[in-house]
Amino acid sequence: MSSEVLALTCELIGRRSVTPDDAGCQMLLAGRLQRAGFACEHLRFGAVDNLWATHGEGDGPTLVLLGHTDVVPPGPVADWTSDPFVPEIRDGVLYGRGAADMKGSVAAFVIAAERFVAAHPDHPGRLALLLTSDEEGDAIDGVRRVTELFRERGQRIDWCITGEPSSTARLGDLLRVGRRGSLTATLDVHGIQGHVAYPDKARNPVHQALPALAELASRRWDEGFETFPPTSLQISNISAGTGASNVIPGAMQVVFNLRYNPSWDAARLEQECEQVLRAHGLDYVIHWHRSGEPFFTPEGPLRQAAREVLTDINGEPPEESTGGGTSDARFIATLGTQCIEVGPVNASIHQVDENVAVADLEALPDLYQALVEKLLLPTVA
Repeated sequence: MSSEVLALTCELIGRRSVTPDDAGCQMLLAGRLQRAGFACEHLRFGAVDNLWATHGEGDGPTLVLLGHTDVVPPGPVADWTSDPFVPEIRDGVLYGRGAADMKGSVAAFVIAAERFVAAHPDHPGRLALLLTSDEEGDAIDGVRRVTELFRERGQRIDWCITGEPSSTARLGDLLRVGRRGSLTATLDVHGIQGHVAYPDKARNPVHQALPALAELASRRWDEGFETFPPTSLQISNISAGTGASNVIPGAMQVVFNLRYNPSWDAARLEQECEQVLRAHGLDYVIHWHRSGEPFFTPEGPLRQAAREVLTDINGEPPEESTGGGTSDARFIATLGTQCIEVGPVNASIHQVDENVAVADLEALPDLYQALVEKLLLPTVA
């Protein structure tokens, strides 16, 4: 196999693109794609760079390869075996921030796209790449904002392949066909501060809030949906008090998150939660952040093509899952697009010494090219 994808991945890792800084990654990739015949549009919103590259204008479906060039901070550099932004290969494994999440997949997308259009310059339909530098950050001015623009333009996207690290033990053993929605609440409960010896002269927001929080945390929201697990609520932060042991706090703040399946939408969950808070008589203010609604890709050409390609690689069909966190596919799905996620093993993402097996990395361009050919050239594939 060619080491072209390894060289490009290393070049991307060497650019310190900590979210939302793209550090020139997209300009580098746009130059390659333009030389391959792609039309490139740079969409910058705020501090976020987005690249929309397309090839083909004929009749047929639009297939998008979706990725991000930003990475999470490395943490203490001294904890790494080697510099996180100086790619290093040890025992057949490439180390560096973004190796698995997801500069390796982005490099493989670009090379697969180059090879596909070189072999099929007059292919039907349209092949596109959409890259952002805001996936690991607030996800406001990245794909979310680009999707709003596409909706205004009437841009149709039939299929989307996201290169998130989806595999568990070996490349291609898991295919993501959906993701849960994510909804976060910041709840401020108001009380009256006072001395612990005189509770009748105070109102303890902790005591008032605990029964409501217990009800929310113990609720069975649903029994799951298709391959989705049941909706869950997790309390992630609680803060109250002055630090003194003899003072009843005057306020309490709680942060909780719901991961939910298509049985719900954010608006209904917000109503249900606030109904509980009101029923317990809380004096509160709540702020909701809707990270994204759930999406699910039913059986069809996209899942079938991915299943066939991954079965060819591993000799057995992949697990088809809707687990995990969120990805930018949640925004593309709002356009009515069928979305899947296929990428390298995710064992080290966001960790010290993030890495990807070189053999897996070098197999990715062929994997993505096979998917593109099955979808855009079904009679040839």
